[in-house]
Amino acid sequence: MSPTGTTDQAEIEAIEQLVATVEYVQNNELTDEFLALFRADAIWTTGAGRRLYGLDEISAFTRQVLPGGMRDMTVTFELEHVLFIRPDVAAVKLRQLYQTPDGPDVGTPLWILAKEDGRWRLTACQNMAVPDDEVESPDRPIFGAAR
Repeated sequence: MSPTGTTDQAEIEAIEQLVATVEYVQNNELTDEFLALFRADAIWTTGAGRRLYGLDEISAFTRQVLPGGMRDMTVTFELEHVLFIRPDVAAVKLRQLYQTPDGPDVGTPLWILAKEDGRWRLTACQNMAVPDDEVESPDRPIFGAAR
């Protein structure tokens, strides 16, 4: 994480809170709360590679998959690294762990965040699987080729 000082530490704490919020709203299938975390012009690439441009597309997709999508599973996010590109733009690297009925599945999202009106927002996000040698489950229930 950035070693540049206390301002960065306060921003990292705010980013940690955003990550915790994403985890909470996803696990609790709170669609509107999840969508409120995005900029209107955001880009989202799902773990299966589907590209979504703008909040309308992200919203349509989320309203299809999130209700019921977390049944019998949970997700946790671990903040691995923050790179401040500018004071109001950050690249955030995460480790994502889904606990599924088929076993755990690990992802490695990259989120680009922009700070607007004092609040960090999801701006350009890419969700991806980790290499097979880092995965505990060979079936890859979330990021497997079948999805």
